[in-house]
Amino acid sequence: MKRKTTKEILAESYLELAERKTINRISVVDIVENCSMTKPTFYRYFKDKYDLISWLFVQATKENLDRIGTDGCVWIDTLLDGIRSYEQNRKYVVNALKHTSGRESFLNIINETEIEYIELEIKKKLGKDTVPENLAAIVRIYCYGSGQYICDWLMHSKPVSCEKVAQALKAAIPEELRPFLFE
Repeated sequence: MKRKTTKEILAESYLELAERKTINRISVVDIVENCSMTKPTFYRYFKDKYDLISWLFVQATKENLDRIGTDGCVWIDTLLDGIRSYEQNRKYVVNALKHTSGRESFLNIINETEIEYIELEIKKKLGKDTVPENLAAIVRIYCYGSGQYICDWLMHSKPVSCEKVAQALKAAIPEELRPFLFE
């Protein structure tokens, strides 16, 4: 049996509250009271509730992307899984995007996490410690665009299916990146 960390307990408390309240109405006091912890405990792990929100996004994305290279899983296999994860958590994510400075944080997290993992794939396939400057720029442009597209999709009142989002993101991958992500 896996024991939950303090961070995980605080995050669960926050998510429980986010199901009932808009995020801008949730305070650190609410979070700690909901799980019988103290403010100093919260601040030992997070600098504020937005830091906790960021941590949650990173954990969810990291879980999906950490599968790359295991059991024959490649980067592109995680694309649809990631989109489905956003869909499953749509209510919460939209709450965060609408009622906090979350949109910018969410975009930054999506972008930086995706950049990190795509660059890791490039480094592995090139057998180098760094990504060539021209490829690094292409990675950033693709990730910034795909992150914005995901936010727009999440906020749309009549969204297209997860499969169509994944197909669009896959089709938008620049030719220069395809050998690193599809082979």
